[in-house]
Amino acid sequence: MFAITTAVKKIRAMMSRIKIIPGSSSAGKTIAILIIIIDMCIRRKNLECSVVAESVPHLKKGAMKDFLKIMKQTGRFNPLNWNATDRKYTFTNGSYIEFFSPESVIGSRRNVLYINEANYIKYEDYHQMAIRTSDEIFIDFNPANEFWAHLEVAKQSNASMITLTYLDNESRPANVDEEFNIAMAKAEEEKAKGLPITSFWRNWCEVYVHGRTGNLQGVIFNNWDTVKEIPKESKLVGSGMDFGFTNDPTTYLKVYMMDNELYVKEYLYERNLTNPDIDRRLTELGINKNDKTIADSADPKSIKELSNLGFKMEAADKGPDSISAGINCLQSFKIHVTEDSNNLIKELRAYRWKVDKSGTALNEPIDHSNHLIDALRYVALNCILKKTMWEMY
Repeated sequence: MFAITTAVKKIRAMMSRIKIIPGSSSAGKTIAILIIIIDMCIRRKNLECSVVAESVPHLKKGAMKDFLKIMKQTGRFNPLNWNATDRKYTFTNGSYIEFFSPESVIGSRRNVLYINEANYIKYEDYHQMAIRTSDEIFIDFNPANEFWAHLEVAKQSNASMITLTYLDNESRPANVDEEFNIAMAKAEEEKAKGLPITSFWRNWCEVYVHGRTGNLQGVIFNNWDTVKEIPKESKLVGSGMDFGFTNDPTTYLKVYMMDNELYVKEYLYERNLTNPDIDRRLTELGINKNDKTIADSADPKSIKELSNLGFKMEAADKGPDSISAGINCLQSFKIHVTEDSNNLIKELRAYRWKVDKSGTALNEPIDHSNHLIDALRYVALNCILKKTMWEMY
């Protein structure tokens, strides 16, 4: 059912108070740690455990979702013990596991602390939680680059670190190995061309296949942060859509402006959607069809079909320099992304410039991790740049 005995055994063998657990994608880090904490709660009375991630939406799609799945599939879940409002499960012996974002949990005390995807948590927040934790601390992350777990915590005498990979997760999805083999082949091609280890696929494999610390040089967008919601006083600039199907997702977002700063909210990031499916999903999400939507001009058929279904569609302006123009436009604004826009946040963190053989960044982005960013760029091209050009004349 949860065949990740290797990952669980490796973590249980760690005798230190602070257990630092970097690892590859699909390594089973979250599931393994949750299994261990659930077992601790069952065996000990009145154990107080906090699971923390950067935001509540992040928790709901990650650690909290995995916790509920484990409890239900192992027959341990009692709905009367689950407080969905407080995100807290209380066991019959008085032990509990609570799920919080840092701002909600810093001042409280606990026995066990689990920081999920710790590279998105500030060190100051971690430190405040750590000094209020009496027993064990678990820290996990994909090692995209060095941060406080490496530079501060790992140097402590009461801390130890192990690295997990997808090979430690016996229940990984069947397609993981195939996808990783493709990525490793691309990394070998980059290596054969003499590209440095910071090149995209070599760096990607270091982090997400081998679980080793990578180097995120050349990140394109550093001008953004997260907010809880779109301000009511903001004005809608436009909606953006990028089409996909089997390999790439279809995406949809809205862009607002207030005080010359952009606010963005992700609505759709799904694969295998036909145009009628898109119509149904956006309707379910409460999207107003009269809002102008800027879509990928490479798919005029979809634009036409969605227009026939009532959407106010417009093809994105494209040209030889449209990618650079859109990026430059977006870089000129402070961008605020709603914290529930999980996929857009991941893309903004990963979107990077290509590099040459010496590792120098080129003025061309890597065509990867950009499906929502493309939708955002379309809005910049048609609704911001075009308006600015008209105002110049």
